[in-house]
Amino acid sequence: MTAGGKTEERVPHPFLKWAGGKGQLLDQYDPLFPKRYRRYLEPFVGGGAVFFHLRPARAVLSDGNAELIDCFRAVREEVRAVIAALRLHRYDRDHFYAVRAIEPETLTLAERAARTIFLNRTCFNGLYRVNSRGRFNVPFGRYVNPKILDAENLRACSRALRRARIECAPFQAVLGEARRGDFVYFDPPYHPRSKTSCFTAYGPGGFTADDQRELARVYSALDRRGVLLMLSNSDTPLIRELYRGFRIVEVRATRSINSKTEGRGAIRELVVLNYR
Repeated sequence: MTAGGKTEERVPHPFLKWAGGKGQLLDQYDPLFPKRYRRYLEPFVGGGAVFFHLRPARAVLSDGNAELIDCFRAVREEVRAVIAALRLHRYDRDHFYAVRAIEPETLTLAERAARTIFLNRTCFNGLYRVNSRGRFNVPFGRYVNPKILDAENLRACSRALRRARIECAPFQAVLGEARRGDFVYFDPPYHPRSKTSCFTAYGPGGFTADDQRELARVYSALDRRGVLLMLSNSDTPLIRELYRGFRIVEVRATRSINSKTEGRGAIRELVVLNYR
């Protein structure tokens, strides 16, 4: 309770684990966010850590991952039904593979969201990966009593998402949306630092070096329009070359998803800004 006797609303945090999630970097990001902006736009929403941290009054959240966007929409619009559907799931290997085998198209929006959240909370490393048919194929994870349902947080996320428009769209669609004074945060699949650190296959086509170049073109076009821009990526020669005309800030992140132990731990990442 607050001093005035009112119940204090819970601060939301991402309801999905996401490879490259930004929760651990928010303290380093806070001094970098613009102090004022018109609207917040995030074309690679992922787990939404930055959105839930900033909780802007107006936002446009988008991603090319239709399953992810359906999950966000369900939490915003049907959170009670999502919570009810999640209560039916349990941390069990056989149940995991039975749920993974379900065709999502046969489920309601809330049931699809519950399936996505359940698989995400119980699969290996919380990794999102699909096969050539676009079907989720990450194996069962080994945890000690993982928290599948956090009803209070889902309700808090639902309240925050009511201020956002949520779209399934490629990142290029931001060109038709962003205007001078808007703030766009790009958090694309990272350019791999090595052949063993490539975890960009969130869709059947992956995210290639050519996609990184196209993203840099979109970034430059928005810069010329007067849009405030922030982009996260790995520290590689390609990324430094693509954004060499902009302000580049180094941050330190701890990453555990790598096939070699020497690729885990604290590593340097880049934040690209077009403002001071």
